[in-house]
Amino acid sequence: MSDVRCSWDRIKKNVNSTPTMVFSVIGDSDSFVPRPWAKTVFQTALIEAAKSGGESWILYRGYENGVSDIVRNAYRRYEDMEFGGRVKRNEANTQVSVIETPIDHIERHVKLVRIAWKPDTEDQIETIDAGSPPEYREATYGDGFLLKFEKFVSEQEVSFFSQKMDFRMPVSIAIIVCEGDIETIVHICDALEKKLPVIIIKGSGKAADLILDYLDNEEVLRKKASLLFGIRFDETNYAILKGYLEEIKKKTDLIGVFDVDNDDPLLLSNIVGEVVVSCWAMEKILTKKTGNHGTTEDTSQPNTSCPILKMNGLKMAKSSVAWELLNNNSVKLEENTMNRLLEDYKKESRSYVLSPKYASPTSLPLYFYFGYQLLQELKLLPKSGHILLLEAMKANRCDYVRVLLDHRVTLKLDDLPELYEQTVSCENCKVEDEDCLHMEWILKQIHETHTKNLCHTYKEQEFEKLKAKNGTGISVVEAAKSLCRKILRYKEASTQNDQEKTNSKQNDQGKTNSTQNGQGQTNSTQNDQVTNIVQNDNPQEEAKISDLLLWAIFANRRELAEIFWLRSENHLMTGLVCSALLQKLANKANNVKEHILSSELEEHSKLFEQRCIAMMDSMYEENIYHAIDLMDDDIVTWGIQSSPLTFAYENFMFDVVAHTCSQKNMNKQWYNNLTPDLVPFLKSAFRKPRKFFTAPLTKYIYNYMMFFSMLVMYSAFVLTSISTEYYVQDIGRVFEYYVYFWGAGDFIEELFSCFGCLELENRSHRSYYSRMKRYLYDFWNLVDLLSYALLITALFVRHMHPSETFTIARRMFSLSLLVMYLRFLEVFLIHRRLGPTLIMIKEMLKDLFGFLFVAVFIVIGVGIYYHANLWPDYQGIWDGDWTQWRIWQIIYYPYFQLYGELFNDFLEGKDLSDCSNITSVWQSDPSIERCPQEDWTVLGVSALYMLFSNLLLVNLVIAMFSYTFERVQENSEKLWRFERYTVINDYEWRIPSPINFIFLPYRFGCCPKRKGCCLNKCEKENEQEAKEQEAKEQEKKEQEKKEKNEVTAFRRNFQKITAYRIRDKL
Repeated sequence: MSDVRCSWDRIKKNVNSTPTMVFSVIGDSDSFVPRPWAKTVFQTALIEAAKSGGESWILYRGYENGVSDIVRNAYRRYEDMEFGGRVKRNEANTQVSVIETPIDHIERHVKLVRIAWKPDTEDQIETIDAGSPPEYREATYGDGFLLKFEKFVSEQEVSFFSQKMDFRMPVSIAIIVCEGDIETIVHICDALEKKLPVIIIKGSGKAADLILDYLDNEEVLRKKASLLFGIRFDETNYAILKGYLEEIKKKTDLIGVFDVDNDDPLLLSNIVGEVVVSCWAMEKILTKKTGNHGTTEDTSQPNTSCPILKMNGLKMAKSSVAWELLNNNSVKLEENTMNRLLEDYKKESRSYVLSPKYASPTSLPLYFYFGYQLLQELKLLPKSGHILLLEAMKANRCDYVRVLLDHRVTLKLDDLPELYEQTVSCENCKVEDEDCLHMEWILKQIHETHTKNLCHTYKEQEFEKLKAKNGTGISVVEAAKSLCRKILRYKEASTQNDQEKTNSKQNDQGKTNSTQNGQGQTNSTQNDQVTNIVQNDNPQEEAKISDLLLWAIFANRRELAEIFWLRSENHLMTGLVCSALLQKLANKANNVKEHILSSELEEHSKLFEQRCIAMMDSMYEENIYHAIDLMDDDIVTWGIQSSPLTFAYENFMFDVVAHTCSQKNMNKQWYNNLTPDLVPFLKSAFRKPRKFFTAPLTKYIYNYMMFFSMLVMYSAFVLTSISTEYYVQDIGRVFEYYVYFWGAGDFIEELFSCFGCLELENRSHRSYYSRMKRYLYDFWNLVDLLSYALLITALFVRHMHPSETFTIARRMFSLSLLVMYLRFLEVFLIHRRLGPTLIMIKEMLKDLFGFLFVAVFIVIGVGIYYHANLWPDYQGIWDGDWTQWRIWQIIYYPYFQLYGELFNDFLEGKDLSDCSNITSVWQSDPSIERCPQEDWTVLGVSALYMLFSNLLLVNLVIAMFSYTFERVQENSEKLWRFERYTVINDYEWRIPSPINFIFLPYRFGCCPKRKGCCLNKCEKENEQEAKEQEAKEQEKKEQEKKEKNEVTAFRRNFQKITAYRIRDKL
């Protein structure tokens, strides 16, 4: 044992640390049966498990070939991937030199230790330089030394949580078996006898597969043994082998199996944790042999299968694995001790991000498992569990996050800076000096100050000093929200929603009553799921669940985002904001050519959108009324104030806008809560005239009636009354000024539409830039602006540049009228059949403009070739008026050749009419053209150009149109419904021109709903009447507010229940 202890001390001295996890890889043997197996999968699994175990040692035999070579190569790959250019090997790939920054032992969390055979002829123990070696060698005195060393390691203790406190637990060890021979089987049998856990790699062949085959079916032993080992067994050797396998079979509880052919590499960490914890948990059961080893039973305990079980449900006090392991520790487990332990553990922990798909409660790192058990034993989970929650979030341990939130454990605001720094900020990147492609750099391109506050508050400032002032968490929360609004281009809501305040107070009151009195089952259930409180000025306050959700979005933690979303409020609106935010980040990542991150963010965005659509489906089946009205509820999420339907429309979520809930809500707006059928709707003009005349549908019909009348008058004016001779007639003047009057009123409405001046007060607080950008995205709005620009230009040309014939003015008025007729096509956009047709035309125009952009360069190039060879050295390209510039003739011939015109006589130089070859003649007389010069190459280029343009370019346009037609036809209903909401949303507040001039004073200055309106002052004749009226209005408002809060509370719970229902479906 002294040799084992000396080796242990020497290794610890060389590596300068005590391990929390040790992997002993055995199985080196000579092979008589060559069998390839998935070595790369095992190498990946071994390194990933070691990285997630904290301070990990990997023990191996150190041979040149076999399993040792596999382990050695795995570790070298770990160094190359983990430390990059700081590890450099020679050509033999055996020695390591250090370049740039050395890799110290603290940075190297995984150590490779060689337990080698020591020849009897040597007196000194073999060592190498420990500066930055690829492995740490330790010589041995025999093959049995490794087993003794493994047992010795399992009996050692380590400061599992903190190196500063004497709070120690046993070192975790797992023996991993690959390949192997009969000696390996003997080693496994002895290790199981010493209560050491064993992991067998299934599919590696030889002894490993033989053991597993025997555990499944004993009858295959005789056949499998010869096949796997490739040797001949006599009866004696066969009996010995079978005896060892029978002993192994008795202790299968300590054996784990990893299948290299079928299991994911990340699953090995889970298997190791399960076997280690199972070994510790079953230690007393495995060692108790009643009457066999002279042990005596504790007769003070009752004779039950679970002597420490308390009869209060499923609670078992002081029976956890962690408590039993620490039972003999000198440190007393009190609240102060546990808090100090957790704080030190937080500072020294090295979280490793695991895949939640393969992360069980016992998967490495095991400090989650033990920390959770200790907090449960001491009943400190709600108070001190936030540190464990922080580490679980950093390590992506979704199972612990979910359980901790269910136990009302909340994260402190002061933990958020550390969370952002270690998960969102770039690691080992010089963000200030050079570009990188990580999330922090992408966020920095959006807003540098907010990103710096988000990712470097914890690093750049002293935490304790800053916490004493105002708390770093609050600044980080505000930076995250501001960055979210900046990405989505929304302004912060000016005032907090009164409804949100009321509900928050009700939730806090319900939580207090439930804790003190144990009453109110509904409030208790709701508070179990909502695990946060409203923010105040206390820097130690708890973070809202919405703040954690926003972190999960920026960190792109898909599973954690789902957990936080399920426990948030207003799930529909919150999910839509998350989807839009992720889509914007995906677009930004794609712009910097970070395609993998972009695709991940886009998939995450689509997942949130699918959740929202599934919620809408479920809510519509459950309660149609609330599902429809919910789409129009004003909600504040991270300072973004909007309704689900409006937000989905503004962020181009076609599936959400086209959903049945959204369409039903549109129908209510379109018909102003009247019957959604044309005949009953028209009849309501007599029964409910106010609703009828203020309905968007009525205003829409009236607007286009006035529009059509304007077109008739405008056409008559352009056809008959532009010149001065006929303008003196009164009818022409009436037509002209009516067009101006109508155009001014319609232009005012378009300005309102662009900047949102008269939209509802609580809708979409977006910047003017965002509103203008969204307005210009609509094709029909561009047509509107073009018609206004042409009309205004024609107006100025007519009155500021008069002439006898008014030719220029007539052209401008005619062009303006043409665009007006194109505008009128928008009236059919609301029609179910004609609407998709107009959408197709609009999309095909985009294809046409793209084609023209390509064709214009070809046309100009061919035209220049024609002109340069037909008229060599032409000097008058830009002579005369702009209409006489030679550039028009350059593009004339190749452009019309696109439509099949040949111009052969001209291109051959045979068109000699009205031209002269005498230089002095055509130079002195501008009316005489210069004759083209004959050049056979022009005709050849023309032939190639006609072939290229008519067969390739034209057919390309046809193919583009066909693709667009199929695409629009496939999604025609969805696109039409989206455009339909554009019209409905516009006419909800629009007043048709020119009648809108009558309501302009009312809309800007005399709105009774506005405070201090002049109409209210005029109506109240005396002060007493004014007070009574104000009291009645206040009482009515309070009643409406109370009813609205009740409905809102129901809808929030409705969304929460629906969100949990659809979770399993997705």
